[in-house]
Amino acid sequence: MDKRKTEAFGRLLDVLDELRVKCPWDREQTMESLRNCTIEETYELADAIAEGDYDGIRQELGDVLLHVVFYAKIADEEGRFDIADVIDFLCDKLIYRHPHVFGTVDADNSVEVKYNWEQLKLKEKKRRKGILGGVPQSLPAMVKAYRVGEKAASAGFDWEKKEDVWDKVREELAETEAEIRALEGAGGDAARLEEEFGDLFFSLVNAARLYGVDPEMALERCNKKFIDRFGYVERKADQAGKPVREYPLDRLEAWWQEAKTAGKQ
Repeated sequence: MDKRKTEAFGRLLDVLDELRVKCPWDREQTMESLRNCTIEETYELADAIAEGDYDGIRQELGDVLLHVVFYAKIADEEGRFDIADVIDFLCDKLIYRHPHVFGTVDADNSVEVKYNWEQLKLKEKKRRKGILGGVPQSLPAMVKAYRVGEKAASAGFDWEKKEDVWDKVREELAETEAEIRALEGAGGDAARLEEEFGDLFFSLVNAARLYGVDPEMALERCNKKFIDRFGYVERKADQAGKPVREYPLDRLEAWWQEAKTAGKQ
């Protein structure tokens, strides 16, 4: 192993040991107090990845790593486990879930590797939680929908051909539109419409999964694109002397198209 890497990790542990003794804020932290910060740091890492910002990725990975060793440090102080236990458990799991590397199972491509991984996870968790029980409850809804679809597919519950998913998407879209019409005619139910939108979103997430698209990343890139283009429209409106809301839609659309052209260039 690279000596520089082991020394750097040891330095991190030494620094944290000292902070837990000498820094009032670090000394007061608990697993519960760190939880929300960990979630925030994870999202900041996700942002840096989405932006392709490698300096940012390096920094955010450091922040996430700090939280990993911080939790282990707290557990060590409580006599529960330490960072070595965390690493050993991870190594054992990686070896167990890669029998095509450390055992005799054959896997010629990443699809087979992923299938084997999910099957081994099922063996570990099925008795305790069921097939879908291992999906964290606090995941964002879109990420959770993707993982639920993945896990169900690993158990054989999936479309025979990926093209078949579009029938389901069209079915859910039709039901959503029908509920909208019912609601507009005073015969609908807002809760029912919410349910139909949920079904439609879920079917689209599954479609993305089947076509190898990460729906969370796809939507985030769309969000960023919309924000950039709308910012362009706002700047054009400001330059023309009035706020956006005071311009007719055709003028705003013309600026929007300019933003699209500028973005493609």
